[in-house]
Amino acid sequence: MHPFYSARWPRFLHVSRNVLVVSMMLAMLQLPAHAGGREHPVVKHPTVYRTIQVDGLSIFYRESGPKDAPTLFLLHGLPSSSRMFEPLFSRLSDRYHLIAPDYPGFGHSDWPDPKKFAYTFDHIAEVMNHFTVAVGLSKYSLYMQDYGGPVGFRMVLQNPERVESLIVQDAVAHNSGLGANWKTRRAFWADRPANEEALRVNLLSLATARSRHVGDDPNVERHDPDLWTDEYYFLNQPGQEEIQSDLFYDYRTNVENYPKWQAWMQQKQPRLLVIWGKYEASFDPSEPEAYRRDVTQAEVHIVDGGHFALDTAADEIAALIGQFMRTRK
Repeated sequence: MHPFYSARWPRFLHVSRNVLVVSMMLAMLQLPAHAGGREHPVVKHPTVYRTIQVDGLSIFYRESGPKDAPTLFLLHGLPSSSRMFEPLFSRLSDRYHLIAPDYPGFGHSDWPDPKKFAYTFDHIAEVMNHFTVAVGLSKYSLYMQDYGGPVGFRMVLQNPERVESLIVQDAVAHNSGLGANWKTRRAFWADRPANEEALRVNLLSLATARSRHVGDDPNVERHDPDLWTDEYYFLNQPGQEEIQSDLFYDYRTNVENYPKWQAWMQQKQPRLLVIWGKYEASFDPSEPEAYRRDVTQAEVHIVDGGHFALDTAADEIAALIGQFMRTRK
């Protein structure tokens, strides 16, 4: 090699390397958002995580989206929390105001001692009604999943003027919707002391937590096991067995109230979207059509998911909600 090049080659390499790095950085900054086949949208309305005092309790909630947009008030199921709605927050917060609380005894809200706090659906609905006042919600579309059904229908009957439309996702309002696996649970309602242990195995076990998510879906590989193991961990925290047993013992009052909810739907004919996971294992598959008998213009859609259909059908559900909300009266 010529002495000129030999003497300067290390410096040339150093300078060239720096130029290359700078060039690559500039090129990356100029790439479109969809480069490489992946989208990286700018998050205009990030989710915020807050707590607020309601009836002497710290109630945790997630919120996102423009506050002047139509509001979706999201009520979660067992043994979940507002976390279950993360897929909707990421897909709908550009168009809607989303707000999702954790019930007392769930998630990041307070877990008061069952000896000092009545874990009943009436009481939780009361707290949630007071929550909507505390955060300034006067009108909203109500999304109800699982336990969200009995909480939400109580809220509807107490303050029907606040509810613009209903979205039911794998939640029951008819006795026929409680399938064969409710035999142990009905026995618990009939004789709690004799059936408490069997109920806890049936309702709160790891196998049941898994079944709530997977159902009879043959494609198990698409289900994230962290979802049910996290829920099982939650159910094994101190005090949770007592909290969840008390609340589930009160579930019998939901069955007693089903005729009231049905009568209200039949009389008022609310705007209703029913979303049901085709691999649902907790409830009977006849339930979606039972809603349509109550509300003749109800939209009913069976999606590719289980009891927690957002696990695997979030895109489809978000699209259905978007279409439903756009056509609201």
